[in-house]
Amino acid sequence: MSNLALIDRYNRHLNYLRVSITDRCNLKCLYCMPRELIPKLSHKDILSYEEILRVVRVGTALGISKIRITGGEPLVRKGVYHFLSQLTKIKGLQDISLTTNGVLLKDNIRKIRSANIKRINISLDTLNKTKFKHITGYDFFDQIWEGIHLAREMEFYPIKINVVPIKGINDDELLDIAGLSIKYPFHIRFIEYMPMGSSQISNDRHLLAPEIRENIQQLGKLIPVDKNVNDGPAERFKFESAKGEIGFIRPISQHFCGTCNRLRLTASGQLRPCLMSDDQEDLKSLLRKGCSDDEIAKGFLNAVRHKPSEHKLTNDDHARISAQMCNIGG
Repeated sequence: MSNLALIDRYNRHLNYLRVSITDRCNLKCLYCMPRELIPKLSHKDILSYEEILRVVRVGTALGISKIRITGGEPLVRKGVYHFLSQLTKIKGLQDISLTTNGVLLKDNIRKIRSANIKRINISLDTLNKTKFKHITGYDFFDQIWEGIHLAREMEFYPIKINVVPIKGINDDELLDIAGLSIKYPFHIRFIEYMPMGSSQISNDRHLLAPEIRENIQQLGKLIPVDKNVNDGPAERFKFESAKGEIGFIRPISQHFCGTCNRLRLTASGQLRPCLMSDDQEDLKSLLRKGCSDDEIAKGFLNAVRHKPSEHKLTNDDHARISAQMCNIGG
C-alpha cells in the first residue's frame, strides 16, 4: 500500500472518511427518520470497534488523514469512549472529530475530552424548546444547550452547530441562529436539506443558501473567511467583530462534487463513495472471511474507482436514494 493512493478518475484526492458506528439514535428528527419504522441493525450486523479500527488503519495507509465519527447518534453505542481513545492513537490521522445530537454531551463531555477529541459538531435546528420537541420528538433542548456551553467552557474548538433550514418549521429563526456566531465562538453551518430515503419532509420545503444568506445579512455584512487544508465543503463567512462564523453547505444550489474528498463507512460495514449514491463496497463480508489488509485496500480502491463525478439531485429525473440518512451517517 502506498500513501496518497486514493485518487479517483476525476483527480480528486479522497483523504476524508466519515465513519458511522451505529444506526441507532435517541431522537427521531423529521428530515432523518422515515415515516414508517425501519428495523434496526442487530449487534452482529454492525462492525465491531476492532473491525472499524482495522479499516481506518488501512485507509490511513492509503492516504486518509481526516476522520469524522457519526451515527445515528454515536454516543449511544456502548464502549464509544474507549473506541475514540484508540482511534486518536492511529498514526497519520491529522483531524478527528465527532458529530452528535448533543443529548448525551453534558454528562459525557469529559470522557470525550479524555479520549483526545477536541472538535465536535452538534446538530441543532431550533432555539425554541416547543419546536425542538416537534422536530426531534423529544424534550431535550435544555440539556443539549447546557452541553454546548460546557463544551465551550472546556475549550473544544471549533464547536460547529449544524442547522437544516426548512420552510414552515425553523425558517423564522434564521436571524437568531446566525446571531449565535456574533455572541459566541460557534461555527454555525446552514446545510441545505438533501432528499433521500423515506423522509417526512417534502422537497418543496427546503431552503437554499442564497435565500438564507439574504435573510441573515440583516445582521450585517458577511465577510469571507479563508479555508484551511482540513476544511470541508462549507463556504465560510463571519460578521464584523463576531466571535464565531457562518458557513453554508450547498449540495443543491451549488454542489461541491468537483472538490469532494469523502468516503463513508456505514455501521453495517459498507464503504460508500458518495452519500447520494447507493453504490457501495461490502467490507464487512471481507473482514469476516478473514481477509488480508491488501484485500481491504482493494475495497477502498474499488470504491474510489466508482465514485461518481457528481450527484443527480438537481436533475428532474434523478432516482431518489433508497438508503436512509440514519443508516449512512450524513
